[in-house]
Amino acid sequence: MRVVVIGAGIIGVTSAYYLRQAGFDVTVFERNSGVAQETSYGNAGVIAPAYIGPWAQPGMPGKILAYLFKPHAPVLFRPTLDRSLWRWLRRWYDECALERFVRNKARMQRIAYYSRDQLRALRARLDLEYEQTAGYLQLFRTQRELDRCAPARKLLADAGVPHRMLAAEECRALEPALAPSAQLAGGLHLPDDETGNCAFFARQLKDIAESDGVAFRFGAAVTGFDVQNGSLRGVLVDGSPVSADLCVLAAGIDSAGYLAQLGIDLAIYPVKGYAATVPVTNHEHAPHLAVMDEDYKVAVTRMGQRLRIAGTAEIGSRRLKLRASALRTLIRVAIDWFPSAAAYAQAQYWVGARPMLPDGPPLLGSTPIRGLILNVGHGSSGWAMACGCARVVADLAAGRTPEIDLDGLTLARYAGTATA
Repeated sequence: MRVVVIGAGIIGVTSAYYLRQAGFDVTVFERNSGVAQETSYGNAGVIAPAYIGPWAQPGMPGKILAYLFKPHAPVLFRPTLDRSLWRWLRRWYDECALERFVRNKARMQRIAYYSRDQLRALRARLDLEYEQTAGYLQLFRTQRELDRCAPARKLLADAGVPHRMLAAEECRALEPALAPSAQLAGGLHLPDDETGNCAFFARQLKDIAESDGVAFRFGAAVTGFDVQNGSLRGVLVDGSPVSADLCVLAAGIDSAGYLAQLGIDLAIYPVKGYAATVPVTNHEHAPHLAVMDEDYKVAVTRMGQRLRIAGTAEIGSRRLKLRASALRTLIRVAIDWFPSAAAYAQAQYWVGARPMLPDGPPLLGSTPIRGLILNVGHGSSGWAMACGCARVVADLAAGRTPEIDLDGLTLARYAGTATA
């Protein structure tokens, strides 16, 4: 069977690999000149299933309002007249209720833990190295923020997830590069979580998939679909028809536009994220453990001879334009914790659009169009969910029952609503 994959970010590349392993004839269409050139390019690199959760959570609406008046804020809100923004916000606000947050977090963690297991199996089977590190340390600057993580710690304990609360001196013993002068109330260590260079991994897996028979067509934009009597017959690539038995949509934020062509209305909105990559100049003072500043929601990850500093969520502006205030926040956080580690003045900056659904979990599987399969809406957790989601999609395409429960991860969760 011929399968077309739309998109060659980390979601599209992993989908292509697992589809090929399932025996399909796979072609990937990507408008850019290579893999992982947009949202997958500059992310934090964190694969932390224990940490993953929806952006919609109790107290977040009030936090966003408070952030409006702070010079360094983890969330930037830029109100516009975009109707889709306000529709998304209304639904997001409803999902901030505690019971919905707990439900959505459980759904996201289910696929994230499965994905981590798939990634580890893939890494062992293919002998992959992609600048990975083990362990993840959340840092809390104040006792107030430390106290606020109590519900999350309870969820970890209830799920049997290995974790350990650390006093400030224990954090510094675990990661000696932390600046002695940095304000630190304590930390949460997640030893089973990990990090890795997402774009580097995607390039390696692309080469492996290509050698196994997957065709990658770069600089080729899918412009539409050939649908007859509710069934997919193929796609249009730069206006020319390409026949296919199945199509996996893995186009990130562009997925909403593709689905709109078919009368499927999903409230996927671009929440912008920022990153800085800086060369390490002092290895003794550079971190070897990935850390997350919980006050500013900024992650600092070691990737070989570089530091990746990523964070900030900006909603309201669709333009992928670097915002100086967000970049200053990233560098400030990194200097607070690791002042002598890197050449911060030589930072290379990136901005990308995270494809977020209001409730958080991704959407996988079938659609009202027979032959069209979804792998969309991963938000800021695409790297952490990629292998698991791709394996699920390949199993569904092959008519196999996935190894995990898909409750809440398909379009069925929007049943009874006019639009998603």
